[in-house]
Amino acid sequence: MDLTTKYLGLTLKNPLVASASPLSEKTGNIRKLEDAGASAVVLHSLFEEQITLDSQDLDKNLSAETNSHPESLSYFPDLGSYKIGPAAYLEQISQAKGAVKIPIVASLNGASAGGWTRYAKKIEQAGADALELNIYTIPTDPETTSEQVEQGYVRLVKDVKSSVGIPVAVKLGPYFSAMPNMARRLEQAGANGLVLFNRFYQPDFDLEALEIVPSLQLSNSYELLLRLHWVAILWGRVKTDLAITGGVHTAYDVLKSMMAGAQVVEIASALLHRGVDYLKTLQTDLTQWMEEHDYESIRQMQGSMSQRSVANPNSFLRANYLKVLNSYTLKA
Repeated sequence: MDLTTKYLGLTLKNPLVASASPLSEKTGNIRKLEDAGASAVVLHSLFEEQITLDSQDLDKNLSAETNSHPESLSYFPDLGSYKIGPAAYLEQISQAKGAVKIPIVASLNGASAGGWTRYAKKIEQAGADALELNIYTIPTDPETTSEQVEQGYVRLVKDVKSSVGIPVAVKLGPYFSAMPNMARRLEQAGANGLVLFNRFYQPDFDLEALEIVPSLQLSNSYELLLRLHWVAILWGRVKTDLAITGGVHTAYDVLKSMMAGAQVVEIASALLHRGVDYLKTLQTDLTQWMEEHDYESIRQMQGSMSQRSVANPNSFLRANYLKVLNSYTLKA
């Protein structure tokens, strides 16, 4: 049974990629992910705030010390090797590359160009096989138009692509009014892959303390439906590779993702909930289903349930909305 797939120019042994999560923060865990069957690992994200704030804090401390005690400047280490957050991230890439044979995908999380282009180059030099841009921005200014937001995405991808030679994937949220057009523009900007979709974590209200509190809920299989819908529509309409993240918990979820048109699935919540060895279960179940249904390879099924491939492509459009509403029966 051939489980191999191609993603971002990389040949992967199966479509199961470990998504960015706390599991990829330590090299030992990355080894466990490889041993359990992950075909690639997306490292936990380096946040834009880490790049900017660490640099600002360091500059502030240096300036304060220099103004009060000029001779103290000699006590600071060479800034080129100073182990602030971003430097440690680059070191982890090097360690991971030396510890495992599977591809390592770095992750940058932010909203503006800032130091991204500079660190994207350093990430490439550290040995990362690819880079995932996790663009997380929430426009709250009423004067900001959707075109300005979209152009910011395009410009960021162009800037990063111009600074590196490794493949770049873009992790998107689902809140674009014209997703196929946005996908096409990102492709034209140089994106090698699109990862659908980012999960925007919403804060909750503490009614007793009257405070805004962070809220984290792991995904479930129901969330996969939105991803299947858009990947199935985009397949064959863009040349970029497609990855599904969010809602992949079972072998059936993996199979549906492949048939929609994804090259890989990125998994985090299922592994956080069930443990790293759950990857072995997914592979066993995946292989068993393929054998029972006479599939010889993953590539054979990719895109087979996309909008372009199914007998009734209107199932992905307004017709499905009407059919779903008419199918509900009120209880007596």
